[in-house]
Amino acid sequence: MASVVVTDSNYEFVPPHTNKLWPRFLSWFVPGILRRNYGVTELEYRGTDKLKVLTDAGHGVLLAPNHSRMCDAFVLDGLSKSIRRPSYVMASSHLFRQSRFQSFLLRRLGAFSIYREGVDRKAVQQGIDILREGDRPLVLFPEGTVSQANERLKALMDGVSFIARSAARKVEKENPSQKVYVVPVAIRYLFQGDIQETAGKILTDIELRLSWKSQDHLSLVERIYKVGLALLSLKEMEYLGAAQEGTHEVRLENLINHLMHPLEREWLGEERHDSVVAHVKELRKAILPDMVANNLEQAELDRRFKQLKDIEMAQQLCLYPPNYVNENPTADRILETVERFWEHLSGDESPHPPLKAVIEVCEPIEVQGKRDKSLAEDPVMKELAESLTEKIAELSLESQTYRTPAKRVTTTTQMAVVEHVG
Repeated sequence: MASVVVTDSNYEFVPPHTNKLWPRFLSWFVPGILRRNYGVTELEYRGTDKLKVLTDAGHGVLLAPNHSRMCDAFVLDGLSKSIRRPSYVMASSHLFRQSRFQSFLLRRLGAFSIYREGVDRKAVQQGIDILREGDRPLVLFPEGTVSQANERLKALMDGVSFIARSAARKVEKENPSQKVYVVPVAIRYLFQGDIQETAGKILTDIELRLSWKSQDHLSLVERIYKVGLALLSLKEMEYLGAAQEGTHEVRLENLINHLMHPLEREWLGEERHDSVVAHVKELRKAILPDMVANNLEQAELDRRFKQLKDIEMAQQLCLYPPNYVNENPTADRILETVERFWEHLSGDESPHPPLKAVIEVCEPIEVQGKRDKSLAEDPVMKELAESLTEKIAELSLESQTYRTPAKRVTTTTQMAVVEHVG
């Protein structure tokens, strides 16, 4: 995961490039990028006819996919090909400042910036205008950040509903025959290789970094929990002074609370107990403005940098759902978990092919300009979360189930027999 970034105070909104020839030309290079950089060797698109009906009718379409890997925006490119029109994508502003070449490509692929550390009215208005015009779909990831857990949907941010409703109010006045739809899109990655070999090698590299002998006499699941316990204990020693007792779930929650609650009390006025990702965003919005404005003494600046690092650590920890591997040891859950271990330990995000990406368009959700205030929960966001959760669960049935290799048990048994006879 990227290190703490303090966004520069000279942020300027980066609009999308509106020419349609560039995204069509650049899309020819997407399969190669996916293969080389992310290990995605196969793509399958389902339900694209639902999307084509809406775009052909000129309706405003907001695509709302789950966000489990950094390559999600690239795998969505095939949807553009299927409906013969490119999409616009709302992307974090820091992506446009990493290099001029990357900014050039992002704009021509239809991306535009959003400043996530504050209220970016230009980005929001751009999104509303795209839906109102109905010429090209808008892609907005409602989880707000990469979850790194393909079978768990994180709490959704309400920006999807706000932009869609604002656009719906406009089109209701300007063109009553036009509608605005939020379209859930489920993205599912399926590992197609030998999980014992691939995950085993990553775990061995981690074990060596921990100064252990390879634990390959254990099953992958046993190794994952042993390594996970060691990594958690190291973080407890760093932040709490000693390794703690209790279940993985309790210890993980306690460490996150230790990092987040003092900051929530200071900056938000109270402790929070729901979405860590949402609180991280609120905390960064409170902490950063004076830092980027150079209004602080060095001691206070150093204190806030430390707070930002604590926030980042809490967000990393929340990416490990309790019992994620143990309750359903599929090849995909195993690979995701060991990849996170390695990335957080080494900073390396090397791909592990072959991955197949399945992208399924779910039933569109029509958005009304006026929300029913009598309902405690926004019906658009509720239906979006339910649709994505249900479809992700359905697609998860296509995962390989991991089973401890039989030969490992047989070999151990044979060795015991030989020793006994000897």
